[in-house]
Amino acid sequence: MNSMYFTEEHQLFRESLRDFLKKEVVPHIDKWEKTGTIERFIWEKFGEMGFFGVAYPEAYGGMDLDLFYTVILLEELQRINSGGFAAAIWAHVYLAMTHVNKEGSPEIKEKYLTASITGEKIGCLCITEPFGGSDVAGMRTTAVKKGDKYIINGSKTFITNGVYSDYLVVAAKTNPELGNKGISIFIMDRDVPGISATKLDKLGWRASDTGEIAFDNVEIPAENLMGEENMGFPYIMQHFALERLIMGINAHARAEYAIEYTLQYMSERQAFGRTIDKFQALRHTMADLATELEMCKTFNYAIASRLDKNEYVVKEATMSKLQSTKMADTVIYQCLQMLGGYGYMEEYPLARMLRDSRLGPIGGGTSEILREIIAKMIIDKKDYKPAT
Repeated sequence: MNSMYFTEEHQLFRESLRDFLKKEVVPHIDKWEKTGTIERFIWEKFGEMGFFGVAYPEAYGGMDLDLFYTVILLEELQRINSGGFAAAIWAHVYLAMTHVNKEGSPEIKEKYLTASITGEKIGCLCITEPFGGSDVAGMRTTAVKKGDKYIINGSKTFITNGVYSDYLVVAAKTNPELGNKGISIFIMDRDVPGISATKLDKLGWRASDTGEIAFDNVEIPAENLMGEENMGFPYIMQHFALERLIMGINAHARAEYAIEYTLQYMSERQAFGRTIDKFQALRHTMADLATELEMCKTFNYAIASRLDKNEYVVKEATMSKLQSTKMADTVIYQCLQMLGGYGYMEEYPLARMLRDSRLGPIGGGTSEILREIIAKMIIDKKDYKPAT
């Protein structure tokens, strides 16, 4: 335990969460990976344990704890070796719920945030579009105000929890001619007429329901607007720092689990009369991997500490995701190699982990886009500002 960031209370929380995941989640993971459906009972159990509310206000049933409880939740979710299950949980808690908490009116929070914390409602965040990808400003989904309603038309894709969630947080153009200055954020129930979803078949993250969503003349009340009209882009950009740091933390956590598992395997696997952790070439490879992991992990903790103090860390969080996801792919690829033929077998964890990890440099902003964002900040001196 790193005492610079984690207290005894943090450690007790980690032990409680790890025990919960082992007893309540792990026995079902293989089934959920095959069916692509996470059964609803587990969401309610997470809610009963308070895990959805660690970062949210007590007024809505949360615990309002520091960000390192979130770090622990993310790290422990990676250790059960289902990127899809982990993604479904954190997409609900830190994508959808973040917007509800930050931009939602008191009425919206009472209806959606409270039920999200208990696990009664599951949310998804709908930003990415079929023709947009990482180009948030180029979105085509529109929201036209007519009287006391908005009419939503368009489509979203690659949406985690996009099929089985109960509500959707949706970004749409309210003033298309203004480009990224004309985006707004809305919330709507899944059963509103005109919303349809198609489940996507993925390389990894197979336990999660990733969907393509269509909006066909969807009518919602004007009070379903979250925050100010045309302020959606700054809201999205502000929360991207948390999302990218989350993916960086996820990456270092799964790399750490891969190394732990591989070292245990190497200490037991024998070749030429000795365990393979005694061969210098393999030992030095693992030393390099552990070094890369520790560098990313230490950096991620430092940025989490700054974010917890409400510092604007969009550059550092972008760097976290860029470097940590690259590192995790390298670590897991090499760890699979250490298992030889067994690494290629589905009964060992590295095969699934390799597939799941590959999403890291793609989702939440591709590595190519992140490099350009960083280049704008360090070369062009672009100064991104938090939403006011």
